[in-house]
Amino acid sequence: MSEHELHPHWKEILNTMNDALVVIGPDGRVRLVNRALEALTGFRQDEIVGQPCSIFNCDVCETARTEGRDKWCRLFDTGRSVPKRCLIARKDGSYAPVFKRASLLRDASGAVLGSVETLTDLSELDRRDQQIETLSRLLDTDGGFHGLIGRSPAMQRVFSIIEKAAQSDAPVIILGASGTGKELVARAIHETGRRREAPYIQLNCAALNESLLESELFGHVRGAFTGAYRHRQGRFEAAHGGDIFLDEIGDVPLSIQVKLLRVLEAKQFERVGDHRPISVDVRVITATNRDPAQLVAEKKFREDLFFRINVIPIHLPELRERSEDIPLLVTHFIRRLRAGTGKDISGLAPEVMSLFMDYPWPGNVRELRSTLEYAFVIAERGLIESDHLPYHMTDKKAGACPPCPPAATKRPKENAERAALLKALESSGGNQSEAARRLGISRVTVWNRMRKYGIDSGRWHVSEAG
Repeated sequence: MSEHELHPHWKEILNTMNDALVVIGPDGRVRLVNRALEALTGFRQDEIVGQPCSIFNCDVCETARTEGRDKWCRLFDTGRSVPKRCLIARKDGSYAPVFKRASLLRDASGAVLGSVETLTDLSELDRRDQQIETLSRLLDTDGGFHGLIGRSPAMQRVFSIIEKAAQSDAPVIILGASGTGKELVARAIHETGRRREAPYIQLNCAALNESLLESELFGHVRGAFTGAYRHRQGRFEAAHGGDIFLDEIGDVPLSIQVKLLRVLEAKQFERVGDHRPISVDVRVITATNRDPAQLVAEKKFREDLFFRINVIPIHLPELRERSEDIPLLVTHFIRRLRAGTGKDISGLAPEVMSLFMDYPWPGNVRELRSTLEYAFVIAERGLIESDHLPYHMTDKKAGACPPCPPAATKRPKENAERAALLKALESSGGNQSEAARRLGISRVTVWNRMRKYGIDSGRWHVSEAG
């Protein structure tokens, strides 16, 4: 087929392209677009042809227009343009990340007819990059329930709530001390929910100052403030259709809390430096290691925002409250560390496991993992011994767990727990499995409590230490 024969079909050929295409005249007005451009921007051809190219509000093009000398655009001055990544505005006001290539069109005599631009949609690539970034951080947390390890009743309750919360679009707040696994819980809610095929975006709200946090959450337009040389898509816009996880929500300034409340109630926000409302469909998951009710009482957190995010609360237990999970966690981390280091370390020496069970773990699971990582650096092979542990764990003066206090000085809850355990052991004739069944706990928990309260495992009576 000759070029002459192809000419009547050139529009059909352009409309088969996957990349968006736009032709712009020397006057800066749109002359032609293909169907891919309509799909990318949401504009119909009749809405866009004849309009100035600034309708796309492209940050790179805005720079090129301001730097043009004799012509309105630098491309028409220099005749060339370096392919660049940029953001263009859709009809609904949202931004699309694209990779743009541009060149001049000339006739047979060399006169400029206009410019042609092709735009490759990078939205899916950006979403995949975000997923890869998140998954790379969670790569070594496989196993268990979506990376969460635990068989204790407390963790089983958490798993049950996660599964139920995942089937709802209601806001979730995850409450727990540092190192208890709040990020893993948020990820598990997304992975088991109805939005699992959509974006999952997260942000630590305590890591940024007020102005940067606002820009990260809601985005900004070029020129919104000093240093805003490009448009920026905010986290809420990037999470459209999916879930957004806001960690350390208790540290968000009051001025931004007002805007978060609007997103939750009206599902709209405005970029910094812009007044056009952007609609967004996002399920909000938050987390904090602080007491939100106390923050409200201290006027540091808006009560109305607290009520909006506190629809489905999930309380994560501290590690010392589920000590029966420690052996399981140790096995999990050692398996991962063996694979990563190649060291032939098989486990913990009995006295080290006993120390682990007694230690209060103020840093929770994160501290347990760090302790094992330290031990893998010091130890060479075999079992991890006490001299392979950080100094503070083996030196009582440095903060190791003190011996259990006498029964008379224990808290009421511990006194009741100890008394119930003794009663169950007495009624079961010392059979730990039967005692566990009667108490509704695991046999490992019975064993842990016997050690905790100094109950002799052989004769199941209270030892002198108890």
